[in-house]
Amino acid sequence: MSPSPSLVLVGHGMVGHRLLEALAERGALAAGDGEPGWRVTVLAEEDVPAYDRVHLSSVFAGTAPEDLGLCAPGFLAGHGVDLRLGDPAEHIDTAARTVTTTSGAVVPYDALVLATGSYPFVPPIPGADAPGCFTYRTLYDVDALTAWAARDEARTGVVIGGGLLGLEAAGALRTLGLATHVVEFAPRLMPLQVDDGGAAALRSTIESMGVAVHTGVGAVEVETAADGRVSALVLSNGERIAADLVVFSAGVRPRDRLAREAGLAVGDRGGVAVDPHCRTTDPYVYAIGECAQTSDGRVYGLVAPGHQMAEAVADRLAGDGTTEFTGADTSTKLKLMGADVASFGDPFAGGGEATEIVFSDGREGVYKKLLLGPEGQLLGGILVGDAEAYGSLKPHAGRLLPAPPEAFILPPSAGGGTLPGADALPDDAVVCSCHNVTKGAVAAAIAEHGLTDIGGVKRCTRAGTGCGGCVSTLQAVLDAAGVEKRRGLCEHFPELSRPELYELVRTEHIRSFTELMERHGTGGAGCTVCKPVVANVLGTLAPELGLRHVLEGEQAALQDSNDLFLANLQKDGTYSVVPRVPGGEITAEQLITIGEVARDHGLYSKITGGQRIDLFGARKEDLPAIWRRLVAAGFESGQAYGKSLRTVKSCVGAKFCRFGQGDSVQLAIDLELRYRGLRAPHKIKGGVSGCLRECAEARGKDIGVIATAGGWNLYVCGNGGASPRHADLLASDLTAAELFALIDRFLMYYLRTGERLERTSAWLERLGGSGDGLAHLREVLIEDSLGIGAELEAQMDRHVAAYHDEWRAVLDDPEALARFEPHVAGVEFLEPGRGRAAVLPDGTEAALFKDADGAVYAVGNRDPFSGTDVIANGIMGSRDGVPVVASPMHKQEFDLRTGACLDDPEVSLPLLPVPRAPCPGRD
Repeated sequence: MSPSPSLVLVGHGMVGHRLLEALAERGALAAGDGEPGWRVTVLAEEDVPAYDRVHLSSVFAGTAPEDLGLCAPGFLAGHGVDLRLGDPAEHIDTAARTVTTTSGAVVPYDALVLATGSYPFVPPIPGADAPGCFTYRTLYDVDALTAWAARDEARTGVVIGGGLLGLEAAGALRTLGLATHVVEFAPRLMPLQVDDGGAAALRSTIESMGVAVHTGVGAVEVETAADGRVSALVLSNGERIAADLVVFSAGVRPRDRLAREAGLAVGDRGGVAVDPHCRTTDPYVYAIGECAQTSDGRVYGLVAPGHQMAEAVADRLAGDGTTEFTGADTSTKLKLMGADVASFGDPFAGGGEATEIVFSDGREGVYKKLLLGPEGQLLGGILVGDAEAYGSLKPHAGRLLPAPPEAFILPPSAGGGTLPGADALPDDAVVCSCHNVTKGAVAAAIAEHGLTDIGGVKRCTRAGTGCGGCVSTLQAVLDAAGVEKRRGLCEHFPELSRPELYELVRTEHIRSFTELMERHGTGGAGCTVCKPVVANVLGTLAPELGLRHVLEGEQAALQDSNDLFLANLQKDGTYSVVPRVPGGEITAEQLITIGEVARDHGLYSKITGGQRIDLFGARKEDLPAIWRRLVAAGFESGQAYGKSLRTVKSCVGAKFCRFGQGDSVQLAIDLELRYRGLRAPHKIKGGVSGCLRECAEARGKDIGVIATAGGWNLYVCGNGGASPRHADLLASDLTAAELFALIDRFLMYYLRTGERLERTSAWLERLGGSGDGLAHLREVLIEDSLGIGAELEAQMDRHVAAYHDEWRAVLDDPEALARFEPHVAGVEFLEPGRGRAAVLPDGTEAALFKDADGAVYAVGNRDPFSGTDVIANGIMGSRDGVPVVASPMHKQEFDLRTGACLDDPEVSLPLLPVPRAPCPGRD
């Protein structure tokens, strides 16, 4: 073969582009004429380069289409790739080894890779081609749907198909403000992923959002009005749904026409037949992704298997190649319209030999099922509504579980236990699904390279650099390897823990991060660890230090994205808004206001487990307008974004319940209003039950109160979530005054002595657990063995007196409001240590940062891991003396001088020119 053979890639989607990246990683692409490696020509049907279809729905929520792009600036040109947009392949001549495009160009090849993907299946029913009928697959589809839905007469949309793509499309229609219906021919939603029980829980959640679900029926006709446009959809049961828009999402079919016409073998149900190396029946032609029927006889519709196929072909083209693709794990975990859905292993294993372990809670929309084999091995499972145990269960598929199955699926109140740690995982268990990294590979890297922290594990293995969901497991592997945790917070405060920093700030009256660094740090700009910790401490001690708002002055540069914008960052780059609803008590007028805000801003609304309402999908620049309406209705910030008190849940208690022994609602309101705004090492949750029946689940909270005939019992240090723990009884039969005084002491002592991100449950275990730890708390808080009881109560009184609503404070501060503008007008408006987004003259969106010395950096604003436009909102700091920014999504750090990711050397941000003139902004 010549030094620079010709490779033709047909299709430039996610899988096709991954092939180019894999070849580049292997040094197999020719950057110029005459250089060794493949000279690549890409024939693309769309008129835009490869983009992230997985996050296509984020465009409806405001993500710019260009932000979904997968091509790093300079990648194609730097590797000599000839990308021909809008000129797809029309014919393959395998004898002559040429491809003819729709423009008539004839392109020769030494190797050909088909990555043509799939096309949406549109059932052959009357009216399916009428104006107002759409598919949902491309950016063009998004534009067309958005334009049609924007018409004044567009009110109702129907999605045909209740699978993964169908429910995504339904979510898109809701975002566009349409009344939405979903029609599924199968008797349940998501028939390929969940069973009847899981589908019922999912349906309940979706219908609670106002989406009408029709299952067990098909579409037989699209009716049209006199002007030819869609007017209704007729179902097989005779029902007629008035509609202005119909989306077909009834599955996909492999795009294998080119292969069929070229005489290549295809599967009986479609798909280009390939061997384990992804070669077709012609040894010079390969097929990857959704257009291929792999050697196990399947066509895979997920991106991850397509990437694995791309790796196999790249390995083959770069050398002899031993990598094979013989099948893939189709386990999935995703959030559909706000509902967690996960399946793993064989979720439908049966044959009479599988034992089912099922937990179902129809009130909460939760369904969990595990399937065990004859020998007790885990065959598979389904999780709907609560998929927290997915990471612990998936690696054990095909193996015996290290704990009773009930521990993985039951809530603490029903007998669930603490999930097993990393030491229970076998070495071949995959701990990072994004990069297919096993526990054994992580352990080997720790031993070989002497790794001591998560950053080192990320750099050596790439584990944790994708979604970031495995970081806690990676830390557990480090712990199991006997790696000693460093005492201090980070390189900037290597000898100081959070409690020690707290005491220094309190006793020395330190009022800023700069002052603390000068007195007790090693120098530098701080980092994503120490800056939020110091911000938290300053917020806690604000009444003592004379500080006001958490976004005032230098404090704004310390805040993580949630605290910076006083809202919770979501996976698509939008934010959620949670107003405080003390005790779950709310007026009809307030409910109406929340509904109107959700409707007017296109927000998804959900009632939370803490008895309040969460509004999802808000853009950063819309937050002040949303707050203004909520504040006018009597709401304030619920601080769901902060390490602070979240809620105090209650039952109805003596007000209505015939068993109630105390007014749990009023007590919950009083507790929440007293401790609101209190920043702590981690979030704090409370609960008040009016009797021992415990309907508020108070013993699963950090602060749990239960009414008795003699007063109130106080339980502390409970926790739900991944490591559930029942709270311990601290004191019994307290009066209300005694109860509040003891909680004052408890919380303030926790604030002083808790470590960074340490829940009260872990704090108590560190103190000695239910034995010595609880005894220690009784000595300090009740017996006042340290003589600080009155001091702790007085400090709480000062906090209560100084409380102010953080939303209202921003609305009253023009300088703080300016941070919510979508783009900054120029570098002169930058604050030291804080980033802002800006639109450059060529239309590129940049993230601009200015350090304390006035140096300005400009990088691309798109996070390469999540595909969201958020880099400007990350924390700026330093790492080993290098100026960095940490992505607010999963905390990967990027060198601001070069754009390189310090946690994954194969990923980078584009460097952009620093604007010297006012930035134009974007309409």
